[in-house]
Amino acid sequence: MEHHEEELNPYSDEEDNQQETKKKTDGDAKTNTAGTLSSLHSTGFRDFLLKPELIRAISEAGFEHPSEVQVNAIPRALEGKDIICQAKSGMGKTAVFTLAVLQSIDSKKPDPVSALVLVHTKELAYQIHREFERLGKYLVTVKSNVFYGGISIEKDKEKMAAEPAIIVGTPARILDLYRRKIIKLDKLRFFILDECDKMLDQKDMGRDIAEIFTKTPIDKQVMMFSATFSKEVRKLASKFMQEVKELILIMLL
Repeated sequence: MEHHEEELNPYSDEEDNQQETKKKTDGDAKTNTAGTLSSLHSTGFRDFLLKPELIRAISEAGFEHPSEVQVNAIPRALEGKDIICQAKSGMGKTAVFTLAVLQSIDSKKPDPVSALVLVHTKELAYQIHREFERLGKYLVTVKSNVFYGGISIEKDKEKMAAEPAIIVGTPARILDLYRRKIIKLDKLRFFILDECDKMLDQKDMGRDIAEIFTKTPIDKQVMMFSATFSKEVRKLASKFMQEVKELILIMLL
């Protein structure tokens, strides 16, 4: 796969205008979606045509109907679209990328490190890792693991020996493991930031994320989620997107 070796995409006011146009388009789409929300609720997650293993896990987790953010974002995520999604906490953003990744990864022979989720704390890393385990429990070949600072490198080597398809971690630790050649990113298909405003607002963490990004294949899906997005953070986030014109901006406030 071809890899990034250049800097992140430059940002321009024209791109910001394109995003604002896309935002309006998606706002109209959201209005249209609201009109069909009741019909979606009548059949729930089966409308997304997910794997039977995922439907079974979703049912056992007690999820009956998709939330508004899930109705808007899951279909786009399953189409492979790059997404910036802003929605309040508790609206089910984590399930959007969790289900999209688990649905898309080949469960017969998953590639190691197909998906990378970067977060700002070990607590959030564990929370997301547990969500992958809960919703993917019947996809037994699709393993995930969590990585963060303060744990011995040897222990992380042991975790990677299991060849997890999904890794969740803090940027500094993931970058350290990459530099040590413990983690390879050449097969990465999903690059995800959760609570990305809290990471991109921090200069050092943002720098680590940018370096990790440049080591990944160009052909991948980028998804970013947060409860808040300042204009400055949205500008930074857009630099990670390959095609700004195809960027899906979903804002549910």
